[in-house]
Amino acid sequence: MVVICPKCKIKLKVDDGKLTEAGSRFKCPKCSTVLLVKKPPPAQEKPMDNIKVLVAHSNPSIINEIISLLNQNGYGTITASDGIEAMVKAIKELPFVAVIEVSLPKIYGFEVCKRLKARPETKGMKFILISSPYDKNRYRREPESLYDADDYIEEHRVTGLLMDSINAFRSKKPDEKKEERVEKPAEAPVKEKTEQKTEPETKPAEKISAPPSSSDEKIERARRLARTIVSDIYLYNTAKADESIRNNTFSSVFVPEIKEGLKLYESRIAQEVRDKGDFFKEVLRGFLENKKKSL
Repeated sequence: MVVICPKCKIKLKVDDGKLTEAGSRFKCPKCSTVLLVKKPPPAQEKPMDNIKVLVAHSNPSIINEIISLLNQNGYGTITASDGIEAMVKAIKELPFVAVIEVSLPKIYGFEVCKRLKARPETKGMKFILISSPYDKNRYRREPESLYDADDYIEEHRVTGLLMDSINAFRSKKPDEKKEERVEKPAEAPVKEKTEQKTEPETKPAEKISAPPSSSDEKIERARRLARTIVSDIYLYNTAKADESIRNNTFSSVFVPEIKEGLKLYESRIAQEVRDKGDFFKEVLRGFLENKKKSL
């Protein structure tokens, strides 16, 4: 830490390891004044907000669906549409749970989870990764690596499983393992009588309206599908993928998967959009470049 001599006003750098709570004495090298320097008290850890949930997804309609579900159950929400925004809001708002899309733009959702789990202020935050497998019949197991996420739900099962997962985090002891859950249909909200007990007060929902269909929206849809395909290939083959990325052989090792994914991409994305750019190649190249930096 840096202290200022009260007599000559010189700045002195003091080794924190030599300080005690009672105070340690140091002599100013310029004017010989003896200073009593005390060890600063530890910073108070800000608690998580146990009724606030971060919802990070690139699809506004999915965000609105999850917000509606959370608000019906008394939770407040904050939202993000990409990985950078998700990290900033998680650190600032400290929600107790973050519901994050695996294939977020800018920073993939599983990377957001990994980075926030490594930070002291957000290491206790619970993370639920939401994925949208491009082939539901192909992936009948959980990914090889969830990057320390606490739960994993496929997008088409969110309505039936999300609230069970979030509610369990509030009642679960720190070391208690997740119990196997059975998906159940969402219940319609029940109107409460005025004399009944009110739900916890929450902030108004951050309602996000889906933009009208346009060229930009079609391009974003193409990129979203490409991110889904790339993240599926990676998450379900993590160890093999990491090794190939280190060796610059990902494109050759995963030829069948990339070819299959590209075929699906071309079948779902109109030619007029593909003529505007090779978004599949762009997403794949960006993923490999960023992933190699972190390995």
